[in-house]
Amino acid sequence: MATSDPIQSFFQERKEQIATYPAETRWQKLSNDWMREAFRHKYMYNFTCLGRPIIQTPIDMQAVHEIIWETKPDLVIETGIAHGGSLIYSAMMLAMLDYCDAVTAGTSFDPRTSKRRVLGIDIDIRAHNRAAIESHPLAHKIDMIQGSSIAPETIAQVKKIASQYKRVLVCLDSNHTHDHVLAELDAYAPLTTQGSYCLVFDSIVEDMPADTFPDRPWSPGNNPKTAVHAYLKKIAAQNTLASDGQKLSFAIDDAFQNKLMLTVAPDGFLKRV
Repeated sequence: MATSDPIQSFFQERKEQIATYPAETRWQKLSNDWMREAFRHKYMYNFTCLGRPIIQTPIDMQAVHEIIWETKPDLVIETGIAHGGSLIYSAMMLAMLDYCDAVTAGTSFDPRTSKRRVLGIDIDIRAHNRAAIESHPLAHKIDMIQGSSIAPETIAQVKKIASQYKRVLVCLDSNHTHDHVLAELDAYAPLTTQGSYCLVFDSIVEDMPADTFPDRPWSPGNNPKTAVHAYLKKIAAQNTLASDGQKLSFAIDDAFQNKLMLTVAPDGFLKRV
């Protein structure tokens, strides 16, 4: 549809172009082949965020960037910490939201007065990683819990913290087995606020050859993507409620995975609708 607004015309043209991508079977195959090689060569280990290793692809980092800007969360919950790069990335984006809010309001900017936080959960936070995260300039925006993300005491801690925030984004990126991810979804997806996302990483395991992860317990048939689809069926059948008391419903945001073409999270961009 034509419009006189140049930027709206740009967005509309882009939307129409992206809608054609799923039919590009040759390109889709090239993307899948590229991702297989990326895992084989540990490509995801090549990058840092403000000095900390972030085990992620740059294109998925861009997706998280866009989602945080769109949803403007005041709490980001992340399962899986590793070296802390993802926590730093989320904290960086929240700090940018703080800065932009101050500029828009015409007020002075003091980063330490912001209530926006990142909460990271990991069963094993290595001492050297904890020390590096806690000494980082963005440490004032980060809290960490050591413990299994699906342990009742951990879940209770996270729920108590999340109850203090209005806009919550959830990122699941720890143990990638079906049962573990399904348990994480049961625990944390209901904390996602209306219009925000629950992001489930490494769902691409389902689409990779069976020998891609020989030293890991996940594989095709037992991975985050299978958990996502089981969870969506489960909440639809049970009329599950979110933490705000409203019916919990998610839609897979195809627009993200379609435009990325290279993502570790196919079917993992879950938007609460």
